[in-house]
Amino acid sequence: MSTDALPMVVPAPNLPRRVRIHEVGARDGLQNEKTAVPTEVKAEFVRRLAGAGLTTIEATSFVHPKWVPQLADAEQLFPLVSDLPGVALPVLVPNRRGLDRALALGARRIAVFASATESFAKANLNRTLDESLAVFEPVVRHAKDEGVHVRGYVSMCFGDPWEGAVPLTQVARVCTALRDMGCDELSLGDTIGVATPGHVRALLSLLDGEGVPVDAIGVHFHDTYGQALANTLAALESGVSTVDASAGGLGGCPYARSATGNLATEDLVWMLHGLGIETGVDLGRLTATSVWMAEQLGRPSPSRTVRALGKPTQPHEDQ
Repeated sequence: MSTDALPMVVPAPNLPRRVRIHEVGARDGLQNEKTAVPTEVKAEFVRRLAGAGLTTIEATSFVHPKWVPQLADAEQLFPLVSDLPGVALPVLVPNRRGLDRALALGARRIAVFASATESFAKANLNRTLDESLAVFEPVVRHAKDEGVHVRGYVSMCFGDPWEGAVPLTQVARVCTALRDMGCDELSLGDTIGVATPGHVRALLSLLDGEGVPVDAIGVHFHDTYGQALANTLAALESGVSTVDASAGGLGGCPYARSATGNLATEDLVWMLHGLGIETGVDLGRLTATSVWMAEQLGRPSPSRTVRALGKPTQPHEDQ
């Protein structure tokens, strides 16, 4: 990638010096594919992401294949990538059985997936919100007993397709419950992409007042209404330094019509590097990885940065 394809660096005050990108494309992105991606392609995707400098790559999910058939190869995939040096490979586990499967393969970082609303807990987990938290408690406790790092995803933090706006205090209740049971880190999910910067700042301020430290928080924005980068900047200004993103913008939201999916890692890196924030990511290699993955999937990447830098494989429509 030529130097004219790099952003001009103009640092802004009061932002983190470094941001850790929690890459979710290999799990959150590929689980939304209509057809299963071959295991070796997934493994190569993870290896290429690591080669681009990403150090936290969510590899797969140990959910029952009936529910997420696209990730039914978790046992086959994880050993193919588990020896990557200097790379953390979190995996999603829904229950104790999923945790045991992950631990048997040597996983040292796991994630549980909670909801901030009753409606999504019922739709996604077939349980009430409190029942779902009760299921996670022994999972988190056992993981911590094994010395494993635990991330708690909290979905629908900013809006729910059935319930509408979600009260901030309701989100805080779920977050504090997950922290109390032992989660090391929380990821605040804007699952349907309706958040705006003021909303983000308000939730982070409330969580700080509730004793949830900002260094234990990551943010996970969808770009349904084009707000993902604006919301990310608001989170950075509030002290957050962990941001979830998906290479090439892989993934989507089944609950919002016209949703465009996860924040693209390349778009995030372009903004962060322009702000002088360190990521350790080589944008050229990352873009090439997403171009390659788009070719495997047979469609162009929705990432604006991939479209801009990935020529000639993905030319602009006006060319």
